[in-house]
Amino acid sequence: MKKLKVTALLAVLACSPFYANVLPSVGTPVVSVLADAIKWKSESIEVGNIPQGKPKVIRFEFTNTSNKPIIIENVAPSCGCTTANYTKTPILPGKVGFVEASYNAANAGPFMKTVNVTTSDSKTPKTLSFKGTVVAS
Repeated sequence: MKKLKVTALLAVLACSPFYANVLPSVGTPVVSVLADAIKWKSESIEVGNIPQGKPKVIRFEFTNTSNKPIIIENVAPSCGCTTANYTKTPILPGKVGFVEASYNAANAGPFMKTVNVTTSDSKTPKTLSFKGTVVAS
C-alpha cells in the first residue's frame, strides 16, 4: 500500500507544471509572427500643398519578399473623392508592384485619406494613407 501511495505521489509531481517544465516564461511569445510577404516603400505619404481643382496621384510601391507570386485582389479607397489603380498582374518574388491613389483636390483645406489593399498573401487589408493640404488656386 505504501508503494502505491509513493507511486501516485511521484505521478502527480511528474505531471505538475513545475516538474514538467511548462511554466510560462516572461517575454516568450506563444505564437511566432511570420514575416510579411510585402515590403512597402512607404505606408504613409505626406504630399504637402497641392493646387485646388487638379487631381493628385500618390504612388505606393512595394517589393514581393516572399518566394511565391503575390496578386493584388482588391484596392478600396476610403471615399468617392479618391480612385485607385494598381499592378494587375502577379508580382513575382523579388519584383516591385504599385498601388496608386488619385485624389480629386476639389475642396480647399487639409485632408487625410486611406486606401485598403487586400492581397493573395493576406486577407487582412493593409491600410495605406496620404495627407496634405489643398490650396485655393
